[in-house]
Amino acid sequence: MVTIIQDSLAKSHSYSEYRNIVSSLLKEGKSTGNEQSEALTHYSELNETRMNRLEKTIKITDEFTEILKQLKREYIWLVVSEGWCGDAAQLVPIFHKMAELSPKIDFRIVFRDENDDLMNLFLTNGARSIPKLIILDKNTLEVLGDFGPRPQGAKQLILDYKAEHGIVDETAKTNLQLWYLHDKGLSTQQEIMDLIATLELTAVQIPQD
Repeated sequence: MVTIIQDSLAKSHSYSEYRNIVSSLLKEGKSTGNEQSEALTHYSELNETRMNRLEKTIKITDEFTEILKQLKREYIWLVVSEGWCGDAAQLVPIFHKMAELSPKIDFRIVFRDENDDLMNLFLTNGARSIPKLIILDKNTLEVLGDFGPRPQGAKQLILDYKAEHGIVDETAKTNLQLWYLHDKGLSTQQEIMDLIATLELTAVQIPQD
């Protein structure tokens, strides 16, 4: 697993690099990923608008800001994403804003279709669902935990819709985007910070001289 993670990190991008790659491809009428279609390009364009808005509006809570500034362990937050993914557009800016608050977090992004081996290690019910946030120990590259592809409330919304209608259609996708809009990123922040809190409790305490 460490070799796969090392290979993926070698192909990883900063948040700004990721945004620039997606934007550059859109100017050519393309989306990220192996598959190309008008629909995926359309979704990518919508996601560009969403991410631009979220970068301006998402607020990390004061409580979580203080915790992130005082982390003990050093982490790599490695995100598997693609520009056409609606959930990624909603969540990756939150991951980025949280990581920015801590000098102990190195934030990196890889494209799913360029990292099959990594994606196959983090399937969701057998599916290559994204985004996936993989939390690594920066020094050992040990996988400490992961989050995604959706916070619990969003996951339940889609499960309930599929149970009632049998499919995930455009109405379901619209309902999901409205859920994200109303939630304002708070559920995602809470679930990630719950995970981080557990990891911080296990941080090795080095005695002070």
